Amino acid sequence: MTLVTFFLGLAIGIGIWLWRQAALYRQMQQMLAALQTGGAEGTSLSIASRLKRGVVLAYEYRKRLEKDLETWHQLLEAAPVGYLHVDEENQLLWCNEQALQILQIQRWEPGQVRLLLELVRSYELDQLIEQTRHRQQPSQLEWMFHPEIANPGMLNETGAPNLLRRNSSLTIRASSLPLPHGQIGVFLENRQPLVELYESRDRWVSDLAHELRTPLTSIRLVAETLQGRLQPPERRWVEQLLQETNRLINLVQDLLELSHLERSPTQYLKLKPVQLPSLIQSVWQTLEPLARQKQLKFAYSGPDALTIQADESRLTQVFLNLFDNSIKYSTEQGLISVELNLLLCEDAPNQVQINIIDLGSGFPESDLPHVFERLYRGDPSRQRQQSPISTGSGLGLAIVQQIILAHGGSIQAKNHPETGGAWLQILLPATDS
Repeated sequence: MTLVTFFLGLAIGIGIWLWRQAALYRQMQQMLAALQTGGAEGTSLSIASRLKRGVVLAYEYRKRLEKDLETWHQLLEAAPVGYLHVDEENQLLWCNEQALQILQIQRWEPGQVRLLLELVRSYELDQLIEQTRHRQQPSQLEWMFHPEIANPGMLNETGAPNLLRRNSSLTIRASSLPLPHGQIGVFLENRQPLVELYESRDRWVSDLAHELRTPLTSIRLVAETLQGRLQPPERRWVEQLLQETNRLINLVQDLLELSHLERSPTQYLKLKPVQLPSLIQSVWQTLEPLARQKQLKFAYSGPDALTIQADESRLTQVFLNLFDNSIKYSTEQGLISVELNLLLCEDAPNQVQINIIDLGSGFPESDLPHVFERLYRGDPSRQRQQSPISTGSGLGLAIVQQIILAHGGSIQAKNHPETGGAWLQILLPATDS
């Protein structure tokens, strides 16, 4: 029995050895076929010569790859943005000088492979990398980064230097992309200089608006006094002066309001339960006399009752502005519709979606990316269509956007695919029931 077992094992071992030899022979044949040049010279070479030639070609190919990699490293080093490269275990494989400066990495040298978490303490960056790896698609994130530095004079219980927060925080925008084998590449942009420029601009505009408000109020008081004492045609000139003065005062007030909302968005909100359908109907009734002049109809679809936590006066301001714009740009005997929907989300908080759609000419495609910018003036043909009943400051939609953002929502402008008119879509957080 033992002898039979021995010969059976020997036969199995020989069979496995022969199978592996056959597999190796097939691999050698494939390699040799790949090395053949197709001519008589290639087929006349011996196996040893062809293998030697293959080794030389592989060595040259490797040198070309190393040269290309060095070229890409040089380009990334000279790039004005940071770049870092991590493997499937989130170990830092390589990063350029800009990334070292932005993330203030001090304990890494080229060629080292260390966990990114040991070098950079940033929850947002870790989440961006994991999200990109999980979804296998590019992602982008902007956040406030608070760098940490080691204090060599203070050691913790493990003997390692204590990490202290620096006073200089940075606003960073990161763009990530998935790479083969679970690796991730991340481009980093230091947005802090741009943020500081915006803050400086806002302070300058706010200070200028404060300085202009007092003399403009004085001019209006003088114009109002002259208005009751003059006769035509002089009185008509004073009325025109008063109209333009009021327009400038409204502009200054809107600039101040926009600066306050951008600087401290939640500070100017007084949140309380608000019945959204009732508020929408109430705002439309306020503007109905304007709509009646153009024979416009109003259509609402959605729940009769839906409560959210919001600032009622601010939301009233939002819908006044949006409805007023819809009335201005709607054609005669048109329709302005409002659709209200509650969006139930499994992986995110529930949201309220508000669609405001008119039958006007819509937004020119070139204007869509800019409609919420300050003082942006779009297609002149749309400006000529404005009703002379009311004049705006050019800041209405910018203020609307800031109010929506302060509530934790978003607003988007587009053209409706069916009506061709303007389509404003608002998303607001829903109140938990």
